[in-house]
Amino acid sequence: MTTLYERALDDLRAVFSRLDEARVDSAVEVIARAGRIALYGVGREGLQIKGLAMRLYHLGLNASVVGDMSTPPLGKGDLLVVSAGPGQFSTVAALMDVARGSGATTLCVTAQPDGECPRAADHVLTIPAQTMADDQGPATSVLPMGSLYEGAQYVLFEVMILKLRERLGVSSEAMRANHTNLE
Repeated sequence: MTTLYERALDDLRAVFSRLDEARVDSAVEVIARAGRIALYGVGREGLQIKGLAMRLYHLGLNASVVGDMSTPPLGKGDLLVVSAGPGQFSTVAALMDVARGSGATTLCVTAQPDGECPRAADHVLTIPAQTMADDQGPATSVLPMGSLYEGAQYVLFEVMILKLRERLGVSSEAMRANHTNLE
């Protein structure tokens, strides 16, 4: 008998079997070349984006989360990374407009590459996973609503950090040295 854990892991395996690794590598390169990096997502996608921001900081990159008081302005050479799983969020679209107007580059992580936000982005990284935009019908994941997308984000973002660590020549020890001591 298949357990719920096995079904969830099978759903995640299916996502990664369809992931375009060349796009992942391209996104890693865009992040590696960026000056300042600001990241934004809503809801549970936002939680995954915050985790990515923290890991980018651990790598020694100038990364911050949109909405934090310490987020610097973006301009030429900088990058806004956003998550728009279902392809469109009004807040994401508005922030992308501001970033572009300031000369920054945009990277949109999404499950719906034909959505308004990814179509407006300079770079798109598609995670082929169910979101709340398509969570009904016979071919849905065992995981509820957008959880498959969000779970895939977590795994993908950690692998991207491993790729960035290698690309940038950052040691595990250097990452650990950037971890807070205020816990």
